Amino acid sequence: MRGYMEKRIISTQITEEDYGIENSLRPLSLDDYVGQNKVKSNLKVYIEAAKERGEALDHVLFYGPPGLGKTTLAGIIANEMGVNIKVTSGPAIEKPGDMAAILNNLSEGDILFVDEIHRLNRQVEEVLYPAMEDYKIDIMIGKGATARSIRLELPQFTLIGATTRAGLLSAPLRDRFGVVSHMEFYTVPELEKIIIRSANVLNVDIDSDGAHELARRSRGTPRLANRLLKRVRDFAQVKYNGHINKDVADYALNLLDVDRDGLDRNDRVILTTIVDKFDGGPVGIETLAASIGEDSGTLEDVYEPYLIQNGYINRTPRGRVATKAAYDNLGRPFKQK
Repeated sequence: MRGYMEKRIISTQITEEDYGIENSLRPLSLDDYVGQNKVKSNLKVYIEAAKERGEALDHVLFYGPPGLGKTTLAGIIANEMGVNIKVTSGPAIEKPGDMAAILNNLSEGDILFVDEIHRLNRQVEEVLYPAMEDYKIDIMIGKGATARSIRLELPQFTLIGATTRAGLLSAPLRDRFGVVSHMEFYTVPELEKIIIRSANVLNVDIDSDGAHELARRSRGTPRLANRLLKRVRDFAQVKYNGHINKDVADYALNLLDVDRDGLDRNDRVILTTIVDKFDGGPVGIETLAASIGEDSGTLEDVYEPYLIQNGYINRTPRGRVATKAAYDNLGRPFKQK
């Protein structure tokens, strides 16, 4: 089970195949960016104000499930501000010296984007505190009794952090972000626009019904919409003269085991386990994870957000409970408790 669950097409985690297409599909301006309207409108104001004052943008934190456009927005901010962006990730920065070197190499107004910022270790994080507040870093020279601390001035820069687990961020780091934005799942009409735009970039022939069918099965996530578009394009090319309509999308996605609600076999395993093994719940997260052979953290971060947001599971103090929507998806009579 574990091996299967790690290789799902419906996963919103970035995969090797995504790297090949994501960069070419990413919009370069806020006007071209579809969705996240509240985040976008606020960013427009902050960017305009910072440019008028000739200052670096305030530090920004994006949090929310993977695949919703956090990295894309960071690139757009750099474009809109007319500055360079340095991209790294929390696990890649192992020592305080690594962070100090990155910060020292930034130019005035530059953006440092740190993905998975919740995975920075505490020593590295502490280097960021004075850097974010005062644009200074303290570094130690020498060792032992001759060691001394010197303070280096940094250019004004903007730190953009992205995290799927905002609860794991330390309070001192979280408090130093001036702009904190929650990324929401996308609506079906928003995903349709993204799919049609991506199809134009990739030179794929798709009609509005085909885009709608792809959008409704994309779990509110642009990364997934683009990946499914790429896969369905292959089926359309080989079997349907290259045109994607509703029937083609339906045929291909059924073969890929993505149902009409955007759920795959793994989601149905979770729902079936709650319904059949635990009589619909409640069941604790650790017990549920052990029952399906998956890590509880992965279950909470990867599988649950979509199932909870779309009403298949309720999270209660006593554990997870399957809803009527879960029974309907599985074709079972609902047991009212």
